[in-house]
Amino acid sequence: MAAQSLLTESVLGWSIFTVILLVILVFCWIYIRKFQSRRESEVISTITAICALAIALITSALLPVDIFLVSFMKYPNGTYKEWAANNETRGQIEDTVLYGYYTLYSIILICVFLWIPFVYFYYEERDDNNVNKCSQVKNALKYTIGFVIVCVALLLIGAFVPLAAPPGQNSTQWEKVQYLFEELGSSHGLPALSFSISSLTLIGMLAVITYTAYGMSVMPLNLIKGTRSVKYERLENTEDIDDVEHQIEKLKSKCQDGRPLSSRDRNNLQELEGKLQVLRRRGRHLEIAERNCCTKVGSALRPFKILLGIFFILVALLFTIALFISNLDKALHSAGISSGFIIFGTNLTNPLNELLLALQPVFPLDYILITVITVYFVLTSMAGIRNMGIWFFWIRLYKIRPKKTRPQALLFLCMILLLIVLHTSYMIYSLAPQYVMYGSQKYLVQMPSPGPTSGNTTINTSRICDADAPEDQCTVTRSYLFLHKFWFFSTIYYFGNWAFIGVSPKI
Repeated sequence: MAAQSLLTESVLGWSIFTVILLVILVFCWIYIRKFQSRRESEVISTITAICALAIALITSALLPVDIFLVSFMKYPNGTYKEWAANNETRGQIEDTVLYGYYTLYSIILICVFLWIPFVYFYYEERDDNNVNKCSQVKNALKYTIGFVIVCVALLLIGAFVPLAAPPGQNSTQWEKVQYLFEELGSSHGLPALSFSISSLTLIGMLAVITYTAYGMSVMPLNLIKGTRSVKYERLENTEDIDDVEHQIEKLKSKCQDGRPLSSRDRNNLQELEGKLQVLRRRGRHLEIAERNCCTKVGSALRPFKILLGIFFILVALLFTIALFISNLDKALHSAGISSGFIIFGTNLTNPLNELLLALQPVFPLDYILITVITVYFVLTSMAGIRNMGIWFFWIRLYKIRPKKTRPQALLFLCMILLLIVLHTSYMIYSLAPQYVMYGSQKYLVQMPSPGPTSGNTTINTSRICDADAPEDQCTVTRSYLFLHKFWFFSTIYYFGNWAFIGVSPKI
């Protein structure tokens, strides 16, 4: 019976993840095809962009699944379910999620340091007059080697440098080296992968401060402001056509008596005729768009978009307040920089954390909310990148426009999203630290029975899991292992949150 319950619970958790996976793949295909340039598209860059975007979204979806699985091991009264009563069984489930993080984070490393750079340089080396694919691949690999060297260096640093020194001050150099390799084997390479991912998360933090903060402002404002109606654009286009035709007739009237036009007038006439063709072509496209069902549905949903924009403004305000309270809590109650400003509970009332805990009794509202929060950060990041474009400091590299985006820009967009998703996990932990660590788990505490005649009898009372709970009664999510492996990275992320709080309202 316990094995059957375990199978049922595991199938339920991973079935939800599979459905999310299919939705993500469909969304990625539609999104990339929407913004992809029709003239410069290439199969390899399209596939790479779709896969990289899917990996970014799948990685963001793993955090809600992680919280769901650790929470689903227990009943609402705080006791373990029959299939989770065994420590070995719980360890297997935790390892399954941990291997999921291993796999996805390893794929992200491959994408950032090998796959995307190779495809980018492969496209950059393309020459219409050169059909030699071997030289194209060779040059792309030559530039990609630099990224691979950086990745290997990060893995080696994470594997050896952060580990503690061996016990005993009289140990020989060989014993110290042997201890390092033993520690590396016992941790299954977790420090190496965690250090590399944490290094990328630093870059993701800068992208979050730049693009996500901007997207949290621009996305609701665009929904409220809306776009110009197709009917108005058609009317404006018709007026432009009439104006250009009037100018053409005026120029042609100069040669009605047989006199030839001057070279200046002939050039102006050619420009006006070319402009007239463009306007007429645009008029035909607007006419088709006006008859399109999507345009009519969009017009009907205009009041809903305004309400949605106002709602997103309130959500952005809630996130900013929750992040401020969480950072203030860390500043007041943590051990400071030496501990990475890490706290294992909430000492100040965090509205978002309290909301998630209040929704726990009504399954599955808390899981829906944490999923919505994750999706919100991803969508605002995509909105920020789409509206700002790809920048390198003050230099604009690429624009993101529907049906006009170059393959290089799409590859940059996907790489930035991969980095943003890495930092998003830490931000969500900062927004609701207690819930992200323990989910909806509760544990039992023995309390004295009330009443004067109770004697020495006790009763079991359930409490929400927090930092004071016994380790064998509450399971910590696997994402926490990656978020707080190195205190110095946590310290930088902490100050990055303050920068995000300072930037968001001003944008």
